[in-house]
Amino acid sequence: MINAHLLQRMINASNDGIVVAEQEGEDTILIYVNPAFERLTGYSADEVLYQDCRFLQSGDRDQPALQAVRQALKEGRPCREVLRNYRKDGSHFWNELSITPVFNDSDRLHYFIGVQKDVTEQVKAQQRLSQVEQKLAQARAELAALKATNGPNKSQV
Repeated sequence: MINAHLLQRMINASNDGIVVAEQEGEDTILIYVNPAFERLTGYSADEVLYQDCRFLQSGDRDQPALQAVRQALKEGRPCREVLRNYRKDGSHFWNELSITPVFNDSDRLHYFIGVQKDVTEQVKAQQRLSQVEQKLAQARAELAALKATNGPNKSQV
């Protein structure tokens, strides 16, 4: 069995943000954040402990992925979603959030563990690819329209 000190060192060494939260009514209150969370968000542990995690969305709360997260929290089940979150300085980043419920010995929901991974570069690359694919489809449609309006090439007749 791994001892608590080694486990703490491992969590603190993680490159991904790791948080522990407990359910208090409708809120999910942070009770632990690792140093990677602090680096990722710009918030210190002292600034965020005993607050609900919603502050990371700033005013951007209509994201479809947030509804999936809310539902998973309500149902006490794991989920993984990509969210737009905001750092302390106001800059946004794309966060792949993985949430896992932790139950006590009597199968009552006790905590949630959240792992946060900055996937900003991957999301931006996917957005650029989508834009290129749209432009390519538009160019193909324009080419097909040109071919249709010019009819068969006279030199081939």
